[in-house]
Amino acid sequence: MMYVSCITAVILISSGMKASPLMIILGGIFEGTLLTITPALCQPFMRKITGNDKVAMGHTGNIGYAASGWIGKFFGDETKSTEDLNVPSSFGFLRDSTVSIMILMSLVYLALTFFTGLGYVENKLSDGTSAIVFALVQAGTFTAGFVVVLQGVRMVLAEIVPAFQGIAKKWVPDSKPALDVPIIFSYAPNAVLIGFFVSFIVGTLSMFVMIALHTTVIIPGVVGHFFCGAAAGIYGNATGGRRGAVLGSAVNSLLLSWLPLTILPLLGSLKLAASTFADTDYLIPGWILGTLGQAGSVVLVASIIAFVLLVIMASFLLGRKARAVSGE
Repeated sequence: MMYVSCITAVILISSGMKASPLMIILGGIFEGTLLTITPALCQPFMRKITGNDKVAMGHTGNIGYAASGWIGKFFGDETKSTEDLNVPSSFGFLRDSTVSIMILMSLVYLALTFFTGLGYVENKLSDGTSAIVFALVQAGTFTAGFVVVLQGVRMVLAEIVPAFQGIAKKWVPDSKPALDVPIIFSYAPNAVLIGFFVSFIVGTLSMFVMIALHTTVIIPGVVGHFFCGAAAGIYGNATGGRRGAVLGSAVNSLLLSWLPLTILPLLGSLKLAASTFADTDYLIPGWILGTLGQAGSVVLVASIIAFVLLVIMASFLLGRKARAVSGE
């Protein structure tokens, strides 16, 4: 929520609005509505992934994940799941996600180390430690963090979700908690690895294309491609099997790589810091807001109000349809 509020504030100010209570209220209403809509886009696929309808996806890559699910549905083969891959008994240890992620991240960090140069890493980054050892330590640190996240997710599912239900039943019937992206990693460990690997490769290739085209270069982030690529792989696999996992994570990576170029001109003075936003739920709503903002703050305010009213109307109609189907 904090990061979405950041891009919303930047776009509103860049469009000419002055920081004021009105801008804060308007931005908050837009963000709250957006963070209700994007989990809803993912929910049909969440039901397929988890086998139930208890939780929703609450992450800033939801639009990309939903796109991956749709791509898998139309271009994949659901019967050939990534989790049905036959692993030889001699490689049975790879079934442990901690071990497989450690190996994969070691390869990624070692490749980055050799690409950057051993001397540069030892002189600038590792404080004199061997570049190889430094890369392996970074891979281990990343993997340890991943394990901590997964353990935390299990605690969330076991304790916070039941606590949420008490509030939901009283104040917001039929609502669901939207939880962070690692909640789905345990449902398809192979898709996690495939999604990350494909996403990072596509992001790296996109970087070289940008260099060749002399555009602003978006450097692929390991953490971003891991979490977003892995989730896109799981969504694509849920509807399209292995092909869906590959295609879905590839398309999601293209969005993460190229959409930042479209939003950079809309960030005002922030672009001078040589930074931008990455995930699809920043980029697509941010680009739409920024484009509308170029027509003036009045158009932007009217568009946000229209968006909120449209969502309320759609929610009312869908709720009435659901009650009619259930016979209430």
